[in-house]
Amino acid sequence: MTTESLQVAYLRVAGVVALYCLSAFVAGQKTSRDALISCAVIISGFWLGVNEESSEGKSGTVLGVVFGILASAFVALNAIYTKKVLPLVNGSVLQLTFLNNVNACFIFLLPIYFSNEYHVLQEFSKLYDLTFWIMISMSGFFGFAIGYVQAWQVQITSPVTANVSGTAKAAAQTVLACLWYSELKSTLWWLSNMIVLLGSAMYTRVKQLEMKAAHVEKAENISEVKVDGVKDLEASRSSAPYNNRHYKPLKENS
Repeated sequence: MTTESLQVAYLRVAGVVALYCLSAFVAGQKTSRDALISCAVIISGFWLGVNEESSEGKSGTVLGVVFGILASAFVALNAIYTKKVLPLVNGSVLQLTFLNNVNACFIFLLPIYFSNEYHVLQEFSKLYDLTFWIMISMSGFFGFAIGYVQAWQVQITSPVTANVSGTAKAAAQTVLACLWYSELKSTLWWLSNMIVLLGSAMYTRVKQLEMKAAHVEKAENISEVKVDGVKDLEASRSSAPYNNRHYKPLKENS
C-alpha cells in the first residue's frame, strides 16, 4: 500500500531516519558523528532520485505518508527487537526465526478472515495442484532462509548496519539491472545511485574502524585485568606470615 501512493525514495529515507530515532529511544544506542554523516550522504542520494520516480506517477499523498511512516517504523522496530530478544533464546538465530514464522502462520489468518480472502482460497483453481504447492514450499524455504540471514546480520552487527547494507544491496541491484537490460537513465538517476553506494561504502568503513577500535580496547582491558590479578596474587603471597620455603610442619606426638 505504501509504494502505491508514495515514492520509493521517500520510503528509503524514512527507513534510515526511523532506525536512528528508534535505536536511540528504544534500544538506547548512540551513533557516532562519522556514521551519521555517512547516513546523511545516503539520504541525500535518495532525495536526488525523488524527481526521477515522479515520472512513474507516484505522487506523495497523505495516506502514502502515513503508510510510509508506519512501514518504516515497523521495519525499524523489527530489527531493534530482534537484537533485544536474541538473549532470551540464548542467542539462537535459528530458534528466533522459527518462532517468528510460527507466529506469522497464526497471525496471518486474521487479515485473511477479516478481508474475506478465504472465499478467494475456496475458489482457487490450483489449491490442490502439486506443482503449486511445490513452488509455495520452495518460496517458503527461501523466505525462511532470508529471515535467518537478516536476523544473523542484526546479531553480529547492529540494526542500523543491517538496514544500510540492505540499502546498498538494493541500489547495487538497481544499477546492475539497468546495465543488464541496457535501460536508458538520466544523469541525475545515475548520480543519485552512485551517492547512495558511496554513502554505504563510507558507513562500512566507519563501522569497520569502530569495531577494530572496540576490539583493541577490549583486548587491552583483558590484559589489564590479568596484570592486576597477578599483582594482587603476588601481594597476597608477600603479606603472608610465612612462605612455603620456611614452613615446617609440627611433629606428631609419639
